[in-house]
Amino acid sequence: MLVIAEHQLESWLAMYFWPFARIAACLMVAPVFGARVVPARIRIVLALAIVSLVAPLLPPPPAVAMLSLPSLIITVQQLLIGIVVGLALQFIFDAVSMAGQVLANMMGLSFAQSIDPLHGASSVALGQFYVVIVTLTFLTLNGHLAMIEALVDGFKTLPIGTSGLGGAGIWSFVESAATLFSGALSIALPGVAALLVVNISFGVISRAAPTLNLFAIGFPMTLIAGFVVLFVGMPGLQSGFVGLLRDAFSSIATLQGGH
Repeated sequence: MLVIAEHQLESWLAMYFWPFARIAACLMVAPVFGARVVPARIRIVLALAIVSLVAPLLPPPPAVAMLSLPSLIITVQQLLIGIVVGLALQFIFDAVSMAGQVLANMMGLSFAQSIDPLHGASSVALGQFYVVIVTLTFLTLNGHLAMIEALVDGFKTLPIGTSGLGGAGIWSFVESAATLFSGALSIALPGVAALLVVNISFGVISRAAPTLNLFAIGFPMTLIAGFVVLFVGMPGLQSGFVGLLRDAFSSIATLQGGH
């Protein structure tokens, strides 16, 4: 007769529950997986599938009773680590969306807004277009697989325990949050500079020919120049996104105790 002791049952539960908490928390906020159009049950099933594959290969969890205060602390730490890993990548997509909004304001397209299916809120159409482009780039480069790989590797460099991220990991996450502004600036700066030159040229024309109605020709010319900038700057958008993605994975490795 097979007899299962209580400590064996707790050990098996801990082997799957704590990795599931970290992976599920990451998928809830990560790009693509954390979109509003992806049902929560799909994320949970995907997290269960990943855990069932990787849990037997992970280091053994700490011998802690599941219904205890240390177990609660470990659970909170795993949720925090997963959320931080997911947000480190989500910041890049938000930076690209912000860059699109900046360019839309320069082009005069800030009024063109619609519901963003990824966040469920109203957003500038140009920002959504940028997000669609980088999302396709992310999937083409197997970024979703690289994210899962980095998350699983984190169990080796930052094993399950009560220590968690620590001060160095939290500071690394704070530094990665600066990508939201520096990344948006690096992507939008060439287009903003080009459109600024166009606006300055209209200012010079208005001084040279005061009777010319610039309001009738300024807006369509700015739109045309903006679309030209978008077409020419599309390769720069993708290369800039790839660079930000590389930095994000490096930051994830650092905050999880890797190199």
